Amino acid sequence: MFLQGLGYEVGELIVDPEQNVRLAMCRGSGLPSLELIVPADDGLGPLSSVLRRQDACIYHSCFTTHDADASLAAMAADSLKHMTVSPPKPAVLFGGRAVSFHLVGGFGLIELIHLPAPVPANRS
Repeated sequence: MFLQGLGYEVGELIVDPEQNVRLAMCRGSGLPSLELIVPADDGLGPLSSVLRRQDACIYHSCFTTHDADASLAAMAADSLKHMTVSPPKPAVLFGGRAVSFHLVGGFGLIELIHLPAPVPANRS
């Protein structure tokens, strides 16, 4: 497999019924993490239209955020137009954390992983 040749270890393929896809995380020392996504067995889902045009591609970037609303507001404040493509829903691959997808003008599709708000340090 191409990614293994680059030094990635490919994780177990799991099913995410909320996203209607099968997924695996790929990690390698000093390499950015990659998420492999393949259509669910029925072939229907968020990848259907993408895969009609090409059989393999990098089609989105993923970012973590502790405050998705603030992150999107910061983009808008910088005059980056964005549209929510898929509102937050739990993702199996990320331990049930919510993920949302947004189309950002001049950049493309992004996925936001919604992390819990950080706990303030106790200042005693």
